Amino acid sequence: MLVRDIMTTNVVTIPSSTPIMDARKIMEAHKFERLPVVDKGKLVGIVTKNVLQRAAPSAATSLSVWEINYLLAKMTVREAMRKSVITVSPDASVEAAATLAQNHGVGSLPVVENDKLVGILTTNDYFYKILNPLLGINVSGQRIVVREGGTPDRICKTMQILQEEGVAVKAIYTSGTEDAAEKDLFLHLDTEDMKKVTTINERLGKMGIRSDVREPV
Repeated sequence: MLVRDIMTTNVVTIPSSTPIMDARKIMEAHKFERLPVVDKGKLVGIVTKNVLQRAAPSAATSLSVWEINYLLAKMTVREAMRKSVITVSPDASVEAAATLAQNHGVGSLPVVENDKLVGILTTNDYFYKILNPLLGINVSGQRIVVREGGTPDRICKTMQILQEEGVAVKAIYTSGTEDAAEKDLFLHLDTEDMKKVTTINERLGKMGIRSDVREPV
């Protein structure tokens, strides 16, 4: 999967001449944590909610409210934005993008193609478009956890039972602690028929494979 498959394309941007107070209002209105700064079609920086808060005078200042508001009205995003921006290509893999963001400790990556901002990739994009479908969050169906089912043999046996019962899989993944002998197999089944789910669970048990029926999330 590529960045262009999950990135947000309707990106709200601001020019560097935007007053800080206006930038804060835009963030509050849209519930954004960050805004790309674009001048003449070129990405020149990025400003975050935390940066804008730090740009405000300290609560311990001797300035009056009127003086503080005057200073904030005069300050622009240009004075607070981070000019060194980590960007990613829309043709990069989502794995490479995640690694890039983690290595640089950033929560979002502006997506740039031919020097033009074409999107932005945030943690929400990963959650809603990759992680949620993978885990079956807010997806109809039923869930079974096959204990230590991450081995090729147990995966094959489980899939054989599903095929015979005519039940498709919406999501599948393995998970387990580092000290576990084998990882558990998580299956989000494309059925609401609890009788079938119970049958699958019982058939796995007869083969000596432990499994649990879980409530969908």
